[in-house]
Amino acid sequence: FTICDGSDQLSTIRSALREVSVGDVKLQPAALQAKISLAKNRLGNAEDLLAGASDDESELVARAWKRYQGRMEASRALDFDDLLLKALELLERVPQVAELVAAKHRYCMVDEYQDTNRPQYEILRRIAGGHRNLCVVGDDDQSIYGWRGADVRKILDFQSDFPGGVTVRLETNYRSTEQILGAANRVIRNNSQRHEKTLRSAMGAGPPVVALRNEDEFAEADAIAREIRSLVDKQQNRYRDIAVLFRTGTQPRPLEEQFRTRAVPYVLVGGMSYFDRKEVRDVLAYWRLLANPSDEASFLRIVNVPPRGIGKVALERASELAGRKQISIMDGFRSAGAEDGIGAAAQQAATGLLNLLDTLRSRPRPLVEWLRSVITEVGYRAELDRLYADAATRDQRWATVEDLFDFAARNVQTNAKATLHSLLDSLSLSEEEHAVDEGELGADRVTLMTLHSAKGLEFPRVYLAGLEEGILPHARSVAEDSVEEERRLMYVGITRARWDLTLSWCASRSRGGKRFESHPSRFLFEIEGKHPPRGWQAAQGPMLRPSAPPPSTGGSRGGKPGRSRSKARKRARATGKSKSPKKPVTRRS
Repeated sequence: FTICDGSDQLSTIRSALREVSVGDVKLQPAALQAKISLAKNRLGNAEDLLAGASDDESELVARAWKRYQGRMEASRALDFDDLLLKALELLERVPQVAELVAAKHRYCMVDEYQDTNRPQYEILRRIAGGHRNLCVVGDDDQSIYGWRGADVRKILDFQSDFPGGVTVRLETNYRSTEQILGAANRVIRNNSQRHEKTLRSAMGAGPPVVALRNEDEFAEADAIAREIRSLVDKQQNRYRDIAVLFRTGTQPRPLEEQFRTRAVPYVLVGGMSYFDRKEVRDVLAYWRLLANPSDEASFLRIVNVPPRGIGKVALERASELAGRKQISIMDGFRSAGAEDGIGAAAQQAATGLLNLLDTLRSRPRPLVEWLRSVITEVGYRAELDRLYADAATRDQRWATVEDLFDFAARNVQTNAKATLHSLLDSLSLSEEEHAVDEGELGADRVTLMTLHSAKGLEFPRVYLAGLEEGILPHARSVAEDSVEEERRLMYVGITRARWDLTLSWCASRSRGGKRFESHPSRFLFEIEGKHPPRGWQAAQGPMLRPSAPPPSTGGSRGGKPGRSRSKARKRARATGKSKSPKKPVTRRS
């Protein structure tokens, strides 16, 4: 089999959606992809979903899922979730394999156990359930991936799943100050589903946590950018010491705008991955088709790259023929007759491409030379020349392709038995790990990233932006009764900070071209140990209303945005100590 990455998976899902319809329900391919992935990570299947479908959307998901799975099987391809499911299936259906694996792995350790999904848990149980030589490490307060199948109950129920286990609590924190851990503890203790524990700092008290109120998201971005620039100019921080964290992918736009205005260098983590670049996708599609002649998703990606005159109608007719005969779309082109309605020119072009790949497949050379010859033979460099008039852009795009050849060369150097299949597996499985270019986080730039991306990282100074009802906690999470996971996300964000932490929110925020009143996140009040004031609106109510002056939260409105705390910090550092303030949070407007 070949591994189908996220982009090719979406292509196959689009094809599946075109083939099924249920009522007037419409579903975006990415949404269906997420639903299928979540169901697989909960050990669901399309048949059970279809049998229990209670509405048109559930039926559409189930039918499209069945069609998608059929196409994957016809192409002999597995997606990332299938790798777990097939491993579990093997352990369940072939007891000798389960016994062999358990005997080979006599001692098992699982890191980040709070992120375990059900297939992972079942695989672990079959390996370690007999000998019980198992150690797991995790923090239930940092379980933030429920949306992709992680189940916090797995770490909470460890003692009942593996009776007799010993629990060791690691409560001394060597990253953050007492002030920061105090804020984190006051938030997370409001969760009911957790192991009781309290973090203690080995770092001392530290400066107070600051809450920053802003009129809107542009004032928020400007205040953060100006303060960062001032701190760096005064040599109190380097840019690389600072991170701005946010809940949603739409929040960084005003931050990027203001950072550019203020000449603050930054890196946006979670932007376009190297593996999402068009030329990378194109080249990998050719290589995958070379490795697996049945890979429809790869064929459909490159069938007209470069243009070969194979139009939409020809592709649809070939797809219809393939569906009727239960063959691949490639065999559909090869076997089509005049009565199938595929134009002669289009059929000739498609079969010409397939024949070329067959020829290349039959005369392998040393791996890197072979892969380079494929891209040369199909004329991909000429395609880049056609697409990009600017010479610098063409060179930059081709340099991306050269990076793939370099990756293949390194793969051969480290693995004397490297094959095209092993190379493709390595590329597919490491795709997410290369979402950030190597060295990006080490450069002297401010880091902008989502809270989910920040897990596991730490920075001397952190700004948590957009702490408003409907953003954190997110409105969808409130509607789905998963506020506890949002609270864990807030906890993760707070504990990314080592010394300085600023919590920022806006009185109004733009959405869909209109401005609406915002309300501070409930988590801000939990940090302060206060009840929300009169007029405050929780996310589950009519959260968004036309903008009006926000209710008073008891904080000062007269301060200057971006006001420096350097004098207090210098006093604290000069004396070697810092007194805890009477209030857990210093408010600033």
